[in-house]
Amino acid sequence: MVQEERKYSVVQWVPGKRLANVAMKILSGGQSGVDRAALDVAGARGIDYGGWCPPGGWAEDFPQPPGVLAKYPQLKETPLADPAQRTEWNVRDADACLILVDAGGIEASAGTALARELAHRYRKPLLTADLGNPEMLKHAALWLRVQEGRHGKDLALAIGGPRESEAPGIYARAKAFIAELL
Repeated sequence: MVQEERKYSVVQWVPGKRLANVAMKILSGGQSGVDRAALDVAGARGIDYGGWCPPGGWAEDFPQPPGVLAKYPQLKETPLADPAQRTEWNVRDADACLILVDAGGIEASAGTALARELAHRYRKPLLTADLGNPEMLKHAALWLRVQEGRHGKDLALAIGGPRESEAPGIYARAKAFIAELL
């Protein structure tokens, strides 16, 4: 009788170091706060990005055209000015969704609550990460590895959360978290 020997490799998460064979795409709407943190980390790391934004690239801190499109030209404009369409289309186009919140939780932002509802509606894997939880980075890294395993190298990950005006300081906290995660 011949026994088959199986070799398994163990992948250990190292903060800020991604698997070499993963070509993830970050989807985000470009709003101030968590959305912008995701796009800035993607740009700094050379990770592909995309997503939907309202017409004219509208964001609360860039209300006039070309808005956020000047800095993030790979974003596409939705037909409607309602930011809810941007949120829905980004969730719809994602393989998985990561929502980052702080002490105010999901309730601090109607748009973030909508994203959670839409992720459930579209049956997207969802992780809501509380940036105040010191164990969250470890949990998020494991969750992300599972999503990469399910979707392969073409994982489209929507990252969102409250605007800066809804959770002051969340851009910096989210940027640090995402940079460690990715």
